Parts: sequence; structure tokens; C-alpha cells
Amino acid sequence: MDAKFFPQTAELLRFLPEIILTLAGTLLLVMEGFKKDEDSRSLISMLTAVAIGLAMYGTVVAYQNPGMAFSNMLISDGYAAFFRLVVLAVGLLTVLSSSAYLEREKSNTGEFYVLVLFSLAGQCLMAAANELMMVFIGLEVSSIASYILAGYLRDDKRGNESALKYFLLGSFATAFLLYGVAWVYGMTGSTNLVEIRSAIEKGVPSMTMVSAAAGLMLVGFAFKISAAPFQGWAPDVYQGAPAPVSGFLSAGPKAAAFAVMIRVFQTAFEAITPRWEPVLWTMALLTMTIGNFAALWQNNIKRMLGYSSIAHAGYVLVAVTTHSTTGTAAAMFYLAAYGLMNYGAFAIVTHVAGKGEERVTLDDMKGLSQREPAVAAMLTVFLLSLIGVPLTAGFFGKFYIFKAAIDSNMVWLTALGLLNSAVAAYYYLRVLVVMYMHEPETTEHVSTIPGGLKITMWVTAAATLVLGVFPGLVLDFATRFAVLSK
Repeated sequence: MDAKFFPQTAELLRFLPEIILTLAGTLLLVMEGFKKDEDSRSLISMLTAVAIGLAMYGTVVAYQNPGMAFSNMLISDGYAAFFRLVVLAVGLLTVLSSSAYLEREKSNTGEFYVLVLFSLAGQCLMAAANELMMVFIGLEVSSIASYILAGYLRDDKRGNESALKYFLLGSFATAFLLYGVAWVYGMTGSTNLVEIRSAIEKGVPSMTMVSAAAGLMLVGFAFKISAAPFQGWAPDVYQGAPAPVSGFLSAGPKAAAFAVMIRVFQTAFEAITPRWEPVLWTMALLTMTIGNFAALWQNNIKRMLGYSSIAHAGYVLVAVTTHSTTGTAAAMFYLAAYGLMNYGAFAIVTHVAGKGEERVTLDDMKGLSQREPAVAAMLTVFLLSLIGVPLTAGFFGKFYIFKAAIDSNMVWLTALGLLNSAVAAYYYLRVLVVMYMHEPETTEHVSTIPGGLKITMWVTAAATLVLGVFPGLVLDFATRFAVLSK
């Protein structure tokens, strides 16, 4: 059927990725209730990967049918397509690397994959939301599934603690977001982003109240991206959650939260940019500094990567602060690159940690280059990219972010960002020193890397290097899609 002649069909096509993910999650949940043997779980993991692949195809179809859907609550444009593909790619990597891990921890049940699919559906909704209530619904669908994933290993006290902290603090932050939405509706009479912008431009009773409402919503977004001063949950959650879930939380939900944050503030609150810009650059500076300096003292690799994730959120906030198309494109490229290199690092941790994640300290990395040279080499690629060394994706990500800041006359913020990158080099290089310049403390036989985890490692490492040599493969798309539909 041609969507031009069937408007309702066109709306469904624009919502196709979420439809596929939701139906697949529901189907797999029903399947899990009938069979619980190992073969059925392998089938469920394969079907999950297929469902995510179909959702990626659905994203392309949605992009080819641009426009609004469901009474203008959702928007299908290049910007939404870009972030949908980013979060779906992270989801696919999570599924590939989780099966063997769950088998090792004797927790390989179908509910895990169902939760991943539902979380991805929520993240895709966030990326395509054009209405504040849809933003809230997408955020909650993603968050509730993420809370459960963080504590998925029921007998692990660390996971239980991380899930509880994540849930309590996340609910508290979401309340701020919802309160801000209520204020905006009360002053503008709408929750549609374009209508809110129009109402503000025409004049509202109190611009101060609008700014306060935007500030309340910013609290909710800042929590999801782990920006200061709302970053306290991230290290605890990343340390306590299962390693594949930590990688998932550090990349997928963060990218979706940045996507919706940029769309809301550059569409609905565009008229009050001078009011929220100082708040954003202050938040960016604090986030970079707190994340990097706290990471210096960490001995647990997962916790170090948790603080590192906070610092990288600060770099992206620098691009958001510029309030420019160049800055938006830089943020999009960086989030895609960061998803690859950070999930790759967590994939290495998933393998090295062993059963029960007993080997996650810096000392456990000693002599890794002698025990598993290929694994050490891939982790080196990820760490160098996180530093921002040339010929890696991380280098061009930071280059474009700082270029956007300079173009917006934020030279001082660029200088402080570069100094933060220099600080970060210390704790990343410390891992390399331990891997290559220390003798291994154990002579245990090297375990075989499962197929899915091996694919994840090699794909992310290769993609990190390819984007470091040919950044235009992603940057061209980011630049084209950075102009938001208004």
C-alpha cells in the first residue's frame, strides 16, 4: 500500500520501530511461559536479535515516511531516525554479549530479553517524541525496564542495591520532570513542543515561571544523562549491575535522554535560550570535572567506567550548550562513537570478570597482554578512544565538540574541557600500564570467549577505528539530521 493514499498507514509506518519492539517483547514473554529449557532460551535470544534488526529496518521505513503521527505526538524525521539506530545498535550489542554471561551466572531466562526490548521501545519513543506527555511515557517505559535489568541477578546483593538506588532516585527525578510539564501546560495550555514555543513567543504571564518549569524538567533529564549535580547514582549502579547491563545503561538510555533533551530545549524553549545557557555550561563544567577527578581514585574498573561516563556526559553537554546546528551534529556523532567504545570496554569487562564478576579490579588486569593479547589490544583501542587519541572515534568526537564550542565563542569552556581530557588520560593510561607492564598474578587457563561476546568485541573495536579514520561515515548523517523539524 502506498502511504500517500492511506494516511493511517503512513502514521503506522512512522511508529513502526516501536510497534515491532513491543509486539516482539510481548510474543517472547508468552513463549517464555511455555518453554524453559536451554534450547528455547537460545531461540529467544536469537529472536530478540532478529526483532531488533527488524526495528532497525522499521526505522529506515519510518524515515522514508517523514511527518507526524498520532495527533502530532510523535515525529518521524532524520534526527529521530539517527537516535533510534544508535539505541537499537546498543541493544543488539547487549543481546549478543549477554547470552553467555547469563548462562555463566545461571540466570538465562527470557525475561531479560523482553526487558531489553521494552527498554528499547521506550528509548525510541523518547527519540521521536514531539509532545511532553509522550516524552514522559517513553522515559517511564525505558526506565522501569532499566530498573529491573540493573537488579536482574536476584541473588547478587550488589545488583539489588544498585537497582533500589536507581529506582528511588530515578522516581524522584521523574517527579521533577512531571512537575515541570504540569507548569508548562498551566502557562501555555499545551504539551506539544511546537505549540509551547509559539505560546512563549507570543507572550506568557510570567517568563520567570516558564524558566522555572524548564529548570524542573532539566532536573529529570540531567538525572538520566548522569549530569552534575544529579550524577551520584551512576557509579553505584554501573558497579552493581550485571556488566552487560552496565554497558547498556551507559550508552542506550543516555543517548535517548540527550536526544529528547536537545529536542525539547531547542524547540519548546528556544525563546528562552539566554536564560538556560548559563545553567548548561555550568552543569557541563561540573560534570566533566567531578567525573574525571572522581575516576582518578577508583580501583574497580566498572566504577571507574561509571565516573568516566559522567565525564563524557559533560563533554556532550558542551556541544548542547552551543545551541547550534554544528553543536547538535557534534553531540550526535559523539553519542554514536561513545556508545561503541564504551560498550566495547564493558564487553571486555564482562569477559575478564569471570563468574560472579570476581575479577573487576585494576589488579585483575595485570598481565592481560600476556594472558590474552587480542583482548588487551581491543581494550587498548577503547581506552585510547575514550581519551581522545587521534585515529580513534573518540578523537573526532571531542574535536567536533570543541570546534562547535569555539565557533560559539566559548573558548574558555573549550580550554577547561581540554584540561579535563588531560586529567582523564591518567586513569585510562593506568589501566594500560597494568595490562602491559605488570606480570600476571594468576596462571589460570584462559577461558574461551563465547561467540556473541567475541563478535561484540571485534565489531565495536573495528567500528571505533573506522570512525577514527573515516568520521564522515557518521558525521555526514549527523550534520544532515541535526536540523530539527519545527
